[in-house]
Amino acid sequence: MRAVRVTEFGDPEVLVLADIADPAPAAGQVLVQVERAGVAFGDVIVRSGRYPLPLPWVPGLEVGGRVVGLGPGADPALLGRTVVATTAGRAGGYAELAVAPADYTFPVPDGLDLEVALTVFQSGALARGLLTAMGLSSSDTVLVTAAAGRIGSMVVQTAKAAGARVIGVAGTAKTAAVADFGADHALDYESGQWGARVRALTGGRGVDLVLDAVGGEVAAQAISAAADGAGRIGLYGFASGDWAPVDAPTVSHRGLTVCGALGVVIRKSDAEQRADAEGALAAAVRGELKPRIHARVPLAAVATAHRELEQRLSVGAVVLSVGP
Repeated sequence: MRAVRVTEFGDPEVLVLADIADPAPAAGQVLVQVERAGVAFGDVIVRSGRYPLPLPWVPGLEVGGRVVGLGPGADPALLGRTVVATTAGRAGGYAELAVAPADYTFPVPDGLDLEVALTVFQSGALARGLLTAMGLSSSDTVLVTAAAGRIGSMVVQTAKAAGARVIGVAGTAKTAAVADFGADHALDYESGQWGARVRALTGGRGVDLVLDAVGGEVAAQAISAAADGAGRIGLYGFASGDWAPVDAPTVSHRGLTVCGALGVVIRKSDAEQRADAEGALAAAVRGELKPRIHARVPLAAVATAHRELEQRLSVGAVVLSVGP
């Protein structure tokens, strides 16, 4: 089969299309004939060498396609179904065939487009998990950084569906998209001291909840806009290359609560994580989650997809077209 294989870390050019052996599903696994694969920022981080994994490595956590094989113990009802799934070992999706755990393989609901299901089932589940971990209430005002991204846009929509007020932050070219995703206010983090603008929008109080995936200076301003004595800070990424600057004296003095929200989500039980994914797919069916597909890129042009993400050009999801 054709697959994108990485044998050294570096620039997008290390993503090389090659012929490799077909994978075989083990016990409790299914074999998916991949039609579409998700491109995540985590793939970019690993490929660049900032979070190296054993080589050779075939990237790709999320796949959509048809189940064409079953390992021992896998549900026979999945054979022939069009599904979305996470790959075994969180790798192997940039390929014509991929192996996935049967327990985290989801039939695409009737009437839901495969690309919509692919771009919602994981990112939407993560958004639900993050907001649950942070104790979201309908009375909360929520500040979301990277609000035009694949996950950030899901956080915005999920919080709005729960009745919260949402302030989304993104780059200049992406603020219109943040508004389209449903944010009550869309702010430009390239415009300077936008943290003060958040304070003004909340009558000087600050926001109840911050969810940050950027880190660095963006996170610093977001934290400055949290309500003293009540603000909850949820951290789930560092797209800037630096984690949020949080120090114990500041947290203590201001009365903030800081949570490694991503760590909470990934340590949930399998049943809870599966329920979040099923809930995200159901929300997409109801029209509460509407992903934006920024680009559809052929497997052979995967380097282009990585550049789009790395250069912060994407709004929403980037999808690899593998099969028909």
